[in-house]
Amino acid sequence: MKITVITVGKIKESFYREAVAEYVKRLSRYCKLEIIQVDDEKTPDKAGAALEEEIRHREAERIMKYIKEDAYVITLEIQGKMYGSEEFADKLDRLAIQGKSHIQFIIGGSLGLHEEVCKKADHAVSFSKMTYPHQLMRVILLEQIYRAYRIINGEPYHK
Repeated sequence: MKITVITVGKIKESFYREAVAEYVKRLSRYCKLEIIQVDDEKTPDKAGAALEEEIRHREAERIMKYIKEDAYVITLEIQGKMYGSEEFADKLDRLAIQGKSHIQFIIGGSLGLHEEVCKKADHAVSFSKMTYPHQLMRVILLEQIYRAYRIINGEPYHK
């Protein structure tokens, strides 16, 4: 299975980079993992709705260049489906059984994803109704993918 995480923005904090590196290492025994970072747009304080829409659109253009037609695309959205860890593992396992050999997860920038990207998705997942920094979301997603593979393989995992 190939898993690609397409994400907006670079991780500035070393503790997030270290966490991502740890999960990349752990996941290497379960899947081929690729992380693609696209540039984010600077959002001025008190940006209006039109400017925020333009920023999401510019980030979407960058994201869309990496979406593969043969991949199963999952966006991370507050309005997406919420899963428990076992359910998420089952979802990934069922996709593999159905012959989906490439899954792309997409994490938006600080303003979220443009509707153009959301429309390209085969599925939308939410980790919470809360808002998280997109850098932290990358760590959370990788941890849940790792946990899913542990569950799928019948290996112990922290409950």
